[in-house]
Amino acid sequence: MPRQNQTKNKLIAATFVAIALVITAACSSSDTSNDSASSPSTTAKPKTDQAPLQRYAGYQSAIYADPANWVCRPDKEDICDGDLDATVIEADGSTKVEPWSANPDAPIDCFYVYPTISRDPSETSDLIASDQEEGYAALNQAARLGQECRVFAPVYRQRTLAGLVSSMGGASASTADPKLGYNDVLDSWKEYMATDNQGRGVVLIGHSQGTFMLIELLKEEIDPNPDVRDRLIAAYLAGGSVSVPDGADVGGDFANLPLCRKAEQNACVVSWATFRSTSPPVAGSYFGAVRGGQPGQVAACNNPAALAGGPAPLDSYFQAATGSSILSGDASDASAAGSDSSRWVDPAFGQVTTPFVQTPGLVTGECVQRDGFSYLEATINGDPDGPRIDDIGGDLTPEWGLHLQDVNLVMGDILSLVGKQAKAYAATR
Repeated sequence: MPRQNQTKNKLIAATFVAIALVITAACSSSDTSNDSASSPSTTAKPKTDQAPLQRYAGYQSAIYADPANWVCRPDKEDICDGDLDATVIEADGSTKVEPWSANPDAPIDCFYVYPTISRDPSETSDLIASDQEEGYAALNQAARLGQECRVFAPVYRQRTLAGLVSSMGGASASTADPKLGYNDVLDSWKEYMATDNQGRGVVLIGHSQGTFMLIELLKEEIDPNPDVRDRLIAAYLAGGSVSVPDGADVGGDFANLPLCRKAEQNACVVSWATFRSTSPPVAGSYFGAVRGGQPGQVAACNNPAALAGGPAPLDSYFQAATGSSILSGDASDASAAGSDSSRWVDPAFGQVTTPFVQTPGLVTGECVQRDGFSYLEATINGDPDGPRIDDIGGDLTPEWGLHLQDVNLVMGDILSLVGKQAKAYAATR
């Protein structure tokens, strides 16, 4: 089938330029294949009545004590409770529906920080989340983990598209507090640890601007503190640049947290940025390299589908709606997903009626180090003569790679890994 059309409107292009500035600013200011997980984990429940760690005892946030300032929380109805059913489309065109449901007895927590997404007209966003912006990113990048964990996703006052585009256009110097967004993330983390954690293991997951927020949180709160590291199951840092010494798994950004190399490993990091095998990073690419000129340092890459290295099929969950992405989608489009059926599979073979699709075997990924870049190389294994779609979307310019798809491409692999890491964590309690 023909390659799907790419949505390249001015808003999205501007958004990605905005993210580039966020990444550059963040970096310059900053001192194995898995089984599909289609059902909730059976990990034994830990004790969840523990007092908070002493460093967080008595902490109360003036902002995040209010559930309204969270995109997702387990104690309120929100977008992370939405429809995440997926149609599995095999290469031969056969289809089946994979139903999704959250695990009400999830034994661990996930703490998610979303990418640059806000279209608020001010330089920094407000604390009111939109289902078409912050919510839609969470729906794609974190909600599915509700099979394995309770999902916590704070709203934070990130640097917005409008503020960054304004500065690009020669406007006067910004008066916005450059630490406002991070201070919000830190505040929400402390509130979570003081009030909600209750002794649970926790997974961190972020993308793009969210990843850079979590890198700082890990540096400040988790990596140097053994008591907090003991609660960390793993950190998934997509679409950013975690630095490690060339040839090593620990050092660089984190003194104590290594890259994860096996599914049963805890207190470790998974980090990647994705480029097509046919469009590798070019000079000036925004991802896959350490910024700031640290000698001997490279960008970390460990594929969620093959932590120890080598190629592996990626267990992807793509949005079914035409033209949608984490930055241009609309959660309300999910009910109309069936109208996009012919985009994914010849109607003579099957149809799509769910908001997400899976395409087993369509994409293979491998972490590679080439021409000064370290990245997840995605190879598309399409069959132009077959009944299933033979390519994926997500491209803008060569500098961006497949940034739009960083998390969707490996969502199933993350889900499976989190389940295995949670079991390993429970076994040590």
